[in-house]
Amino acid sequence: MTAGPNLSYEWTDRNRHTIALPAPTYVDYVMTWVQNCLDDETTFPTRGGNEFPPAASSSFAACCKAIFMQLFRVFAHIYHAHFTDLLHLHSEGHFNSLFAHFLVFGQQYRLLEVKDIVGERGKEAGVGALWERWRQMGILDA
Repeated sequence: MTAGPNLSYEWTDRNRHTIALPAPTYVDYVMTWVQNCLDDETTFPTRGGNEFPPAASSSFAACCKAIFMQLFRVFAHIYHAHFTDLLHLHSEGHFNSLFAHFLVFGQQYRLLEVKDIVGERGKEAGVGALWERWRQMGILDA
């Protein structure tokens, strides 16, 4: 799956092998994986009597960050490959608002690092230009 001309994301399977996938398959894998994470009672308990893991728990924090990063990649792909479709549907305002809230949530709970957006040595990664523009406009904090 790509998120711009010089950025592609590969899926990592259970054996830690990376696999290049077309976007629909990648997104399907992400959504299935996220749902499986949310259904895991040891990480996200829903039944009475089950304790929620401490926020400082390394596995809980790592799981939350991984979920956030995968969803971030889906946003980046949609912006780069399907933004014209959003424009035709007159939905860009809603999508931009959703993404801005997503980024603020990630910043608030430390699920997002600036390097994940901006990239290395100022080379924008995925939606770096949009993030930088919103930051300059005061929509997002640095």
